[in-house]
Amino acid sequence: FEQGAWVSELLAVARLGAVALTAALTGCATIVGHPTQMIPVSSTPSDATVSIVDEAGVEVFKGTTPNTVTLAKSTGHYWGKKSYTVTITKDGFKSQSVPVTASANGWYIAGNLVFGGLIGYFVVDPFNGNMYTLSPEAVSETLGQQTAHNDTATNGSIVVMLVQDVPTALRGQLTRVN
Repeated sequence: FEQGAWVSELLAVARLGAVALTAALTGCATIVGHPTQMIPVSSTPSDATVSIVDEAGVEVFKGTTPNTVTLAKSTGHYWGKKSYTVTITKDGFKSQSVPVTASANGWYIAGNLVFGGLIGYFVVDPFNGNMYTLSPEAVSETLGQQTAHNDTATNGSIVVMLVQDVPTALRGQLTRVN
């Protein structure tokens, strides 16, 4: 009977060793994270055109607001975090560009300290992109209206515009014509 207890104890140690080896060969961000992230994109006014270009200059999305876009967090290369530029445009409004960048998340930083160890820090997580979080987590822009003024004209042309559209610093230079 003692020999059977010894075998049971040996199997329990082997199971514990297998669990420890599995934890050592994985990174926490790899287990908990995802290689993509959903980013909501909205604008005021809505129905604006959205273009998203990645760090390589490749347009990865084109559509209208509001929308939700799934973006990759990694290039697939070692330490290959992604970055994007979200540009929102609409006729009659000033365009807005917002950078979206990846940075290491808490599961990568703290999780590997506790569970993944050096293999998680330097081998597993840096390859798959699960270690990153894209920021900002949502893009919401208010597009300002374009004004009708032409401040670069050198031909003496006259521009008609509403007083509230004249920059505050220039309002003192206005001359009433009627």
